[in-house]
Amino acid sequence: MAIPTEAYLRKIPKKPVRTKSGVTPLTVVLPPRKCNHGTCIYCPGGDYVPQSYTDKSPAVMRALSLGFDVKKQVKSRLDTLIKMGHPTEKIELIIIGGTFLQYPLLYQYDYIKGCYDVLNEKESKTLNEAQKLNETAKHRLVAMCIENRPDNCSIEEIKRMREYGATRVEIGVQILDDEIYKKTARGHTIKDVEEASGRLKDAGFKLGYHIMPGLPYSNIEKDIEKFKVLFDDESFRPDQLKIYPCQIVEDSPLAKMYKRINYKTYTDQEIKKVLTEMMKLIPRYARVMRVMREIPKEKMIGKVASTSIRKDVEDKLKVGNEEIREIRMREIGFNGDGLKLDTKLKIMEYDSSEGKEFFLEIVNSEDILFGLLRLRFPKEAIFPELKDSAVVRELHVYGQALNLHEKGKNSQHMGYGKFLMSEAERISGENGYKKVAVISGVGVREYYKKLGYKLEGTYMTKII
Repeated sequence: MAIPTEAYLRKIPKKPVRTKSGVTPLTVVLPPRKCNHGTCIYCPGGDYVPQSYTDKSPAVMRALSLGFDVKKQVKSRLDTLIKMGHPTEKIELIIIGGTFLQYPLLYQYDYIKGCYDVLNEKESKTLNEAQKLNETAKHRLVAMCIENRPDNCSIEEIKRMREYGATRVEIGVQILDDEIYKKTARGHTIKDVEEASGRLKDAGFKLGYHIMPGLPYSNIEKDIEKFKVLFDDESFRPDQLKIYPCQIVEDSPLAKMYKRINYKTYTDQEIKKVLTEMMKLIPRYARVMRVMREIPKEKMIGKVASTSIRKDVEDKLKVGNEEIREIRMREIGFNGDGLKLDTKLKIMEYDSSEGKEFFLEIVNSEDILFGLLRLRFPKEAIFPELKDSAVVRELHVYGQALNLHEKGKNSQHMGYGKFLMSEAERISGENGYKKVAVISGVGVREYYKKLGYKLEGTYMTKII
């Protein structure tokens, strides 16, 4: 299949930033619950809000006002997105606020079904029934992200996340240092991170790490050194990052002990130095989702880091003509009008968690990213439906999100996704695979059916 022509692409419309990456995120917050391992020393650990958040975070404030009722949260946020003019036919559900898989099992299923029911505008008897309805609903759940811990990623737990329809998992890694894990009461080890990373990738998940520079018992040199390991060591190599410099939040154990251990948070200049070096190290297959937490100044102790640090760092790197390869700085939605439309396919191969990854990109001559696909030859098939199969972990076309039946007017709906899938099938076939499996969100199943895929277990699969 030939790469789609760009001759008739229109300029990117000026739409809200929130949907410039191709989907519309909708965040729901879990009710308060202590983590099984206890409380990390930097965690606020509130009794009436989720443990790692404060009552002044926007999403938490919304959830608090609605009594943490997930159906009311989805309905409220959906209505707001519609009023703001965002397209809402392709929704990415993001579940935050705790270690979801540690909540009672029945609660987990009811929580997820409630999300589907609101998007479907109809109550279903079972989760499977709700998911089947969502395949053709007006508001389709095309992706689902669950925040999790490295020590809550067993095969059984991963299977459950797939039953929910999850496609992305973010795990708190903070820093690859067992001594610091122990001193900060993190409750897991580097080995847990390594094993969780491998299992999640083999299951097809897009994998995100939360990284926390400036932790107690660390320093700038150590932060940068340990960050290098994330991508130098094939045992890790995440697809995305959230970088949250450590802050002293009131009510956290750290707030009570920082003077005793002589701890000081990084200054703005120190954070900028660390972030600048980190950005230079990030490979082209990884995306920095966010820098800094949404914690208000009045909830913090000591000097509070500037919320504009990411922009300051990125602006300085651009002025200095530094080659920054991470995805968000290159994607089409954040690079304005008048782009060159001379697109081409670029393929990068790398080893990751004892498997082989192929990172397919559609870019122009300025290296602006229009779309990508992550193809994995896994270490092992952890589920029967993945036996002898290559796995598509992510297919994403960037640019301003559109509703399902809107005519293509930027990079979306122009045939990029179909082209990338055909390339993934070609690469898989040339390497001896006769089957491709996709970790599809429930709301994207209809799309893959049109490409010849069928539902097998919780994956869309095709014999090639």
